[in-house]
Amino acid sequence: MLTSCATASSGGACQSAPSAAPPRVIEVTADHDSQYRIHGQSKPVITVTAGELLVLRITAIKAKSRNKDGSVHGFSLLRAKDRQPVPGWDFLLHPGVNEFTLSAPAEPGNYEIVCTVICSEDHEQMSMKFIVLPSGG
Repeated sequence: MLTSCATASSGGACQSAPSAAPPRVIEVTADHDSQYRIHGQSKPVITVTAGELLVLRITAIKAKSRNKDGSVHGFSLLRAKDRQPVPGWDFLLHPGVNEFTLSAPAEPGNYEIVCTVICSEDHEQMSMKFIVLPSGG
């Protein structure tokens, strides 16, 4: 529970409010061989609930090339039905751990994560599925 208290000089009282659920941490590796990987999955898929608060923790390992800004991979979410980018879901990944806190798309459906940095000759195959399920409430 979160507690909100007004200062004593204002004569306010403490009120309790329910705390929000902590964000779910999703760990992904953007690997040197131009593949996304998730530990324990042979074909990586991320499944979330619409609007769910997430922390993406992406470890980027340098492939054969990099952008002028030093990014070695990209991580961009596209709607599968029309390949349009999802606003706020386009990241450049620098070597090491990159962390992003955001909400899952509100629209349930199938999406695709693609690399937006030409990281090697296999860059075009660097993608994975992202599924948004309807929220339960």
